[in-house]
Amino acid sequence: MLAESLSIAGLGGVAALAALGLRARADRRADGGERARLLALQPARPARFDPALLAGLPLPARRFLAFAIAPGTPLWPVAEITMEGTLALGSRAAPRPLPMAARETLAAPSGLLWELESRLLGLPLAGSDALGWTRMRILGLVPVARAGGSADFARSAFGRLVAEAVFWTPAALLPGTGARWEGDGADVARVTLARGGLAQTVTVRLGADGRPREVVFDRWTDANPARRYRLQPFGGILGDFRDVEGFRLPFRVTAGNHFGTPEWFPFFRAEVAAIRFPARP
Repeated sequence: MLAESLSIAGLGGVAALAALGLRARADRRADGGERARLLALQPARPARFDPALLAGLPLPARRFLAFAIAPGTPLWPVAEITMEGTLALGSRAAPRPLPMAARETLAAPSGLLWELESRLLGLPLAGSDALGWTRMRILGLVPVARAGGSADFARSAFGRLVAEAVFWTPAALLPGTGARWEGDGADVARVTLARGGLAQTVTVRLGADGRPREVVFDRWTDANPARRYRLQPFGGILGDFRDVEGFRLPFRVTAGNHFGTPEWFPFFRAEVAAIRFPARP
């Protein structure tokens, strides 16, 4: 009986590992499919930036876009960003930062794919974020985070997408893209993007030369002790701007929940290694 029980237990373990492997393989296929879908949104022959496109926009929107895009720049709306840094899983009091290396495919407002590699408890941790999911695994098999498939999740992820478009794909925010701009004085611009029933407004606070110093928005999130979705201030501080194919973009981002309050928790700290605007496959 003992031998039979051990044999059954062994078969059960093998079946469980096989099921985990199949799910991991399906998730990797989904990542590849989403990456291909987003890259296919890159135009084959983009228009080039003419400052006349900014006529009629509020002053701070004109200042930001003129800072971010040089005249004559091909208006690529899809970018790939590689980055390193830390991702904190804990709280402000006990942040528990993990080392992070990630690649992001960004195509606002249609979607993003953020593919992470890290280590948790000394073991390899990898996974991805998209508008529809968060999936993280240890050793490529064992799930440690799996979420998505709800309207709340999509609304939260869409907020991130719009904010990161301000960071890295300003061509996706020009007139004619569906972006709607408002101004508040000379140094505060607000942009709204919408897609498929989702909409997000992001505030951009500018420096004297028009560079975006802070990007802030009310994010629909459950990152709170009650674990209930609600609007909370979220924001990022941008720095280390560099020229990339005619765009002037930040290579340092620090972002987190409760921005502008005593509870601010900057759980995301990234140093960008490269930004590229790949041709459509």
